Amino acid sequence: MNSESKVPQIERIDMDQLPCWRLRTADAELLVAQQGAQVLSYQRNGEEPLIWLSEQVAFQRGQSVRGGVPVCWPWFGDLQRNPQAIQAHYQGDAAPAHGGVRSLDWELEGVEALDGVARLVLSWDSRRTPLPGWKGDAELRLEIRLGQRLQLTLETRNRGDAPLALSQALHSYFAVSDIRQVRVEGLDGCDYIETLEGWERRQQVGEVSFGGETDRIYLGTPARLAIRDDAWRRRVLIEASDSASAVVWNPWIDKAARLSQFADDAWQRMLCIETARVLDDSLLLQPGARHSMGVSLWSEALGD
Repeated sequence: MNSESKVPQIERIDMDQLPCWRLRTADAELLVAQQGAQVLSYQRNGEEPLIWLSEQVAFQRGQSVRGGVPVCWPWFGDLQRNPQAIQAHYQGDAAPAHGGVRSLDWELEGVEALDGVARLVLSWDSRRTPLPGWKGDAELRLEIRLGQRLQLTLETRNRGDAPLALSQALHSYFAVSDIRQVRVEGLDGCDYIETLEGWERRQQVGEVSFGGETDRIYLGTPARLAIRDDAWRRRVLIEASDSASAVVWNPWIDKAARLSQFADDAWQRMLCIETARVLDDSLLLQPGARHSMGVSLWSEALGD
């Protein structure tokens, strides 16, 4: 490899209707959309993808993209399942799932390639691009760093004169060999909400494995989790900062058939583990305060 190929490359491209940036280093490639500041794909050279993107994805303005790492903010999931203080900030009609900023355009704030690292910073400002129905006053900033690891840092600043309640998630879709064969390490002993069975509070025993639709909110989570994928001979490490909750999701067969931009058999090839601040872990930002939540992603080969 010559010296020029070792310098990180950043180029602006269009994916159908969506402006995007492609980041390349000597070891990896990353695709990021301006809409929602959404990481779309991430793969290291010579390896299986780490981040999953649907084979039926539609790159359409105003529509969320299935896969990648959507930014869920200022609430996660169904607004009515969020604490009342978060619901009170919304005064519109039907609230969009996951808060709405994932379908709005963000602004490019900075881009650089230096010392083997490609860095992209995107921002969203509620005064510049309002979120319909939401009455807060805030600015978001997502820093994306591609080096030996993929690092995402989401910063929120409350510019209003009243406290701001919110929940959020970096909704990471991970590529896996076969969901029925992988396990999630690190959640043993954690409490979780079983959303598919009356939102009961339960406790995880052992590693998480998959034999049907899964939609759980884990609370009191450790900083580091891992996906063990024996067929691909790797462990995917997920290291969160300023997050003590995580969502584990796979739609399985029946729900997959109802999802948009989702092949009927795609449930076999993906697993969401979402770095989050939800439910008991939700945020209350005082006027002028800032908060940063981040996640670092990388993979390690499994030994024989």
